[in-house]
Amino acid sequence: MTGLDLREAALAERPLRPVDRDSLTPEVLAGTARRILARTERMDLHQWFWGEGVALLGAVRLADALGEPIPQFVGEFVDRHLRAGVQLDHVNAVIPGALCARLYAETGSAWYANACQYLVSWLAERTAPGIIEHWPGGVWADTAYMAGVFLVHCGRYLGRPELIEAAARQLVLHAEVLRDPGTGLYAHGSHHGRTIRCYWGRANAWTALAGVELLEVSQDERVAELVRTQLLGLARAQPEHGVWDVLVDGQPETRGIVETSAAAGIAAAMFRAARLGLESERLLDSAWRAVAGLHAYVAADGTLTRTSAGTVLQLVPFGYSVIRNDRIQPWGQGLALHAYAEALHTP
Repeated sequence: MTGLDLREAALAERPLRPVDRDSLTPEVLAGTARRILARTERMDLHQWFWGEGVALLGAVRLADALGEPIPQFVGEFVDRHLRAGVQLDHVNAVIPGALCARLYAETGSAWYANACQYLVSWLAERTAPGIIEHWPGGVWADTAYMAGVFLVHCGRYLGRPELIEAAARQLVLHAEVLRDPGTGLYAHGSHHGRTIRCYWGRANAWTALAGVELLEVSQDERVAELVRTQLLGLARAQPEHGVWDVLVDGQPETRGIVETSAAAGIAAAMFRAARLGLESERLLDSAWRAVAGLHAYVAADGTLTRTSAGTVLQLVPFGYSVIRNDRIQPWGQGLALHAYAEALHTP
């Protein structure tokens, strides 16, 4: 093979040693999760956008796992933006609306239900009968989560099953474009009708989480098979230390460049899928291995380190090499909260 750019792979830091799985007691998991939550609350979560939505949904999942109320700062974030008026310009901006649906379930307030309806209408007006494009001419795995989880929450908490059906349809349509039928893994996206076969870790986290979100409220056999084969493919590709490379299929240009947010999201999806009865033993083993590896990357102040930057579709594998250790990332915090929440949910 010629034309490979192996510079970043050659300079990759050795992965940290995973912790002993037996050390991940409920007390350790809960204590670590609370540190991650506290650090997330101290972040500058000021935009109504995808990073904030992922972070705050992670906070809600953790509260559920701990049997505690939704953290006050989550409701304050939503209320502040609703009072100011939410301005949308991209499909990624609907995911914070999932918080509105959950807050409606908690309060019964029309304030939140009306916000959900506004966001659903905005999405419907910009969606053709087929697949939701992330950008004109481009289908991205991110959308399956950002739009899909929002639709599932609205369908579930507002009693609108047609929205759950719409989310399932979108996941299936995204799979038709992005999924590799041999491995079950998802490419990040397509560009002007051509799928770019870069099997980005976080793209697989987004699609897997969207899938389990659907399966918790529906019995869609198409979605179940997509989730099962994808997660088994990821388990086969997992390195011994637990944390996948930034591209999960062994791509030479990124081999050895580990990325933590994907591992967190994939682990969370595996725990949830196992509770649903999908290949439980195999997926639980992989999920615990991922959390043991991930645990080593949680800093003392609760920051998840080695999280990749906000990443647009890259046309070459080398483009996915950008890992941020210099700056906290809200999606990293949020997916870490998902992972620890699901580990706490798992006996």
